[in-house]
Amino acid sequence: MTTVILIRHAHSVANEKGILAGRLPGVLLSKSGNKQAIDLKKRLGDLKFKYISISPLERCLATIQPWIKATGISAKNIHVDEGFIEVDYGSWTGKKLSALSLKKEWRVVQKTPSQMVFPDGEALAGVQSRAKKSLLNSIKKAGNGSVLIVSHGDVIKSLIASALELDLDKFQKIVIDPASISVLDYSKGNFRLLHINDSTTCFDFLSDSKRSKKALVGGGSGSK
Repeated sequence: MTTVILIRHAHSVANEKGILAGRLPGVLLSKSGNKQAIDLKKRLGDLKFKYISISPLERCLATIQPWIKATGISAKNIHVDEGFIEVDYGSWTGKKLSALSLKKEWRVVQKTPSQMVFPDGEALAGVQSRAKKSLLNSIKKAGNGSVLIVSHGDVIKSLIASALELDLDKFQKIVIDPASISVLDYSKGNFRLLHINDSTTCFDFLSDSKRSKKALVGGGSGSK
């Protein structure tokens, strides 16, 4: 069984300004985001990961940098994966969300995202496909261990929708906040969702040697 921890990057200056950052370079964490990153260091604690994969955008590395420094993990063990990069929002990149919400395409994004192709950018269906490919590759690399993935809101939403076998048109029902942690178990081609959009829990217990490694079942043990 593989445990997958999905972290959305912490609050950024673009989030603060209500801007759709997309793949803009140099988007840093806000003051609030820096505090969230420090808090993540505590929440991840001494968890050990067999594979760590992050989006190439700066805000993702900045999000786990305090934890990396605290644990002494070598940079060579941090794998940058283009499959987990933010959506290419094309000509929408850098625009105010308040202005974008007035566009007719905004309704497509909200109601039928499987049909959305951002102007001069990529399709949300394509985002889900490339992110899932990278997720399964990371799981393969980890084997029976834990995987840490640091990515972006829409990317993580698409992965959770896929893991739960939800139609992509339902992915807007999923909420993923900055610096939140979501957890999946994976075994024999099946996923199980353990936590979603969690902003408070300390996840040291996931390294507990007593944690069940049996085949996935619907109910939890109730021990945590």
